[in-house]
Amino acid sequence: ITIPSRYLVFIPGVDNVGISQKIDSEEERVRLRDIIQLFMSDEADGGYIARTAADGAGTDALRADMMFLHKLWQSIAEKERTAEPGTLVYGDLPLTIRVMRDMLADNIERVRIDSRETYQRAITFCDQFMPDMLTQVEYYPGERPIFDIYGVEDEIQKALERKVQLKSGGYVILDQTEAMTTADVNTGGYVGHRNQEETIFKTNLEAAQAIARQLRLRNLGGIIIIDFIDMQDEEHKRQVLRALEKCLDKDHARTHITEVSSLGLVEMTRKRTSESLEHVMCETCPTCGGRASLKTAETACYEIFREILRESRQFDTEQLLVLASQEVVDLLVDEESDSLAELEAFIGKPIKFQVESLYSQEQYDVVPL
Repeated sequence: ITIPSRYLVFIPGVDNVGISQKIDSEEERVRLRDIIQLFMSDEADGGYIARTAADGAGTDALRADMMFLHKLWQSIAEKERTAEPGTLVYGDLPLTIRVMRDMLADNIERVRIDSRETYQRAITFCDQFMPDMLTQVEYYPGERPIFDIYGVEDEIQKALERKVQLKSGGYVILDQTEAMTTADVNTGGYVGHRNQEETIFKTNLEAAQAIARQLRLRNLGGIIIIDFIDMQDEEHKRQVLRALEKCLDKDHARTHITEVSSLGLVEMTRKRTSESLEHVMCETCPTCGGRASLKTAETACYEIFREILRESRQFDTEQLLVLASQEVVDLLVDEESDSLAELEAFIGKPIKFQVESLYSQEQYDVVPL
């Protein structure tokens, strides 16, 4: 059993203190260990691991985290003693609150939330555990969908594609398999203004930054092979590797990188913390036999909900008709029926459905009537 907080992880039944391997400074590791051991309670019946976010955290913040975890474990233990078999004694925080707990920091400009209920939960959580971050959380009351304002839909679509376009004209091809993930760098239409070596170096440098970002966005883990364009200049190889390492420093997952080989290959590993974005949002295509992927019916449902919001605000209609595959319509009127009812109440218009047998699972149309 492990119970995480913002800076620490509590492990019942042990008395050890661990420090995240992502914290490289030995001085900082000693500081964190000393603070945790100073405030460890004999009654806590557990040990702690300092998370990567604890790097640089103040004594008061770490002590507050320890007090929170200690009280939480006492509450869980008390419930466990009196609970009937099969009773849930503790559940993790909602996804939105976990994201704030793990990601919200001084370098985050702001967090905008378009749900009043979620916003109130976020404010309550910040007020209790992260009061310094309260000013960064704000409610978005606008009519335009928040994903449209910030281009989130487009970014999600790009993160599901194999090809990552670079600003210089080059590109990276990312392929995910059961054994590993490969990243193949190409110059594309980029020819540069100097010699070929300089063109290759600039493309590899930009690709290193893009790959580090894509690994986080797509949540790719395990073995990763990067096929950089072959460089003759040893200093160029070192600079590309340093650029990759610098960008990966921002990654919360643990990474390990090898040197650039004579073939321009870099082998690296990234700790697999959960399923990749593609595995979460897509499923194996039954038509192609697994050579590609298809968005899940659930993903299509959420896209339809957002499209309904857009159409209802753009057109003054009496009702809306959704054309979709049998799988998607079944999901909408069954498991997603509560969300559908809330959406109908919100837009003040009925939503009808029509099954289109020729539509694939990710195809749909929303028609104003």
